[in-house]
Amino acid sequence: MACISPDGTLTASARKILEALSSAATPEEIVHVTGLPLFRVRSGLREMAQAGLVEEKEGRYILTESGKQKL
Repeated sequence: MACISPDGTLTASARKILEALSSAATPEEIVHVTGLPLFRVRSGLREMAQAGLVEEKEGRYILTESGKQKL
């Protein structure tokens, strides 16, 4: 299931993931904050990393400027 619609809007789960990234977090920490299943968080992070909304550094994810603008 995609996190980003073809028109560029975020799904509800994608928005939850981005909102959970007020500071750098691991996928497991995002699961704890959002209540989303780990597989959904991991696939969402991959998709949003490809779209340039998040970056992964040493296993932790942070928002990019593009990601901040989506909130």
